[in-house]
Amino acid sequence: MKIKIREMALTRKGWSLYKLAEELGINKPTVYGWQKGHAQPNTRNMDKLCSVLDCTMDDLFEAEPVEVRACTQIN
Repeated sequence: MKIKIREMALTRKGWSLYKLAEELGINKPTVYGWQKGHAQPNTRNMDKLCSVLDCTMDDLFEAEPVEVRACTQIN
């Protein structure tokens, strides 16, 4: 699952990731790491994100496309 931090901060508040980090009281490298998928926010930080961005956890996550493979049936 991909987290849509940058998109949500920009569309909901007009904020950059830098501004979001300031509002959360979290260092910038941590927030940038979440955006890049290097780490995921813990429960406490996820609650902060949702509160600051006025959104739900479902709003923050984007399901990655599922690869569809053709099935062959052997008779």
